[in-house]
Amino acid sequence: MSIIDQEERISKLKKLDNATSKELRERVQAAAKGFKTSWVELAQSLYAIWRDKLFEYWGYEKFEHYVEREVGLKKAMALKLVKTYAFVEQQEPAYLKEEFHNEREAISVPELDAIHVLRLARNKKEVTKQDYQELRRQVFDKGRPAGLLRRDLTAIIKERKVVDPDEDREQRSAASVRRLLNAIRSFRKDAETLKLVKADLVKKAEELFQELEAEIE
Repeated sequence: MSIIDQEERISKLKKLDNATSKELRERVQAAAKGFKTSWVELAQSLYAIWRDKLFEYWGYEKFEHYVEREVGLKKAMALKLVKTYAFVEQQEPAYLKEEFHNEREAISVPELDAIHVLRLARNKKEVTKQDYQELRRQVFDKGRPAGLLRRDLTAIIKERKVVDPDEDREQRSAASVRRLLNAIRSFRKDAETLKLVKADLVKKAEELFQELEAEIE
């Protein structure tokens, strides 16, 4: 880019950097924060309904029946909202205050799915207190996205998990037997179709096949 082109670009940017563009930028920031926290109001109400079993007074036997038929939410999503809200209310009450969001940029405001992953991480035996505190800092101080947080959690669990040699050996043995069974299954089909062997041998192979399957179940 030539010096003239650079000067023209800078001049154009200066013209765009006016009161209207600044207002638009601020509006986007506010909208982004609202988008990330829009789940809270719904989750708070659903939590109260779930906790007090209000759905029973409205003629529903189960909570999932109420949310599916009256709210239009799947059970999994409704429970994610309820449990994540309960977690925030108990562990991170500051998140529910307006000041929490006003004091930070939209990019650092935690999203629902990231908080949900953090909640699950808290109950993982492989996650130490130090691990959890670092994950928490990434969520509530940095606004780390759920996908990256889930990757971090998976790496921690993999690193902390202790493999039992005997269990590992059994799993490898079972995998070998399954590969053998698949090979036998393929041969059996070909033998029956092409009549490569006698019918009584196929029958014996079938019996052996069934015994091997029962052994690894």
